[in-house]
Amino acid sequence: MKFTLLNIDSSKKDTIEVSDKIVKLKVNHKLIKFVIDWQLNHSKPRTAKTKQRNEIKGSTKKIVAQKGSGGARHASKKAPLFVGGGIAHGPKGSNYKIKKINKKVRKLALAQSLSKKNLDKTLHILADVKKEIKKTKEFNKFLEKNNLSNVLIISDTDSLKNINKSARNIKNVKLINDNGANIYDLFKYKNVVMTSSSVKKLENRILNEKN
Repeated sequence: MKFTLLNIDSSKKDTIEVSDKIVKLKVNHKLIKFVIDWQLNHSKPRTAKTKQRNEIKGSTKKIVAQKGSGGARHASKKAPLFVGGGIAHGPKGSNYKIKKINKKVRKLALAQSLSKKNLDKTLHILADVKKEIKKTKEFNKFLEKNNLSNVLIISDTDSLKNINKSARNIKNVKLINDNGANIYDLFKYKNVVMTSSSVKKLENRILNEKN
């Protein structure tokens, strides 16, 4: 699919070809939600932890006879019922992060997220920024000219250096490197602007089986 390139420092109207395999896929919302939930789960520190009954030190001797005492049947003092025993259903620390997602599934979800943005006409591609833009006013003018607000900018390393000073203080604008492109940020912001080099890197990352 062809995209018209946005340009900050000139009025040239160039185009770029992007593979249909990353911008024209059928969107599976359940898959995307699954990956977003996984991503959010791993972003939390999850430091709270209590000992379960199998982690408590102590004897495993049966404290009362199974029958004949007239009371409940208890196995050991480690049961959550007793003082000093394990905690039932307490926080388990980083155990929540054990769940893993296949790399191919994450790639597919990223491609479908880009396809959803393209379907909504909120995916834009910016020509690589070759010279540094120092003034916020200049970058803000570019955003207003193209009716862009609430923007995620996915940039290659060189362009990021050139626009970082001018874009970082604008409200509801976030800049990230193409290596950090993720589904949560794609859906958090209404518009997504990608530099032409970052598009090609993402295309290679998603379509290359070895990555």
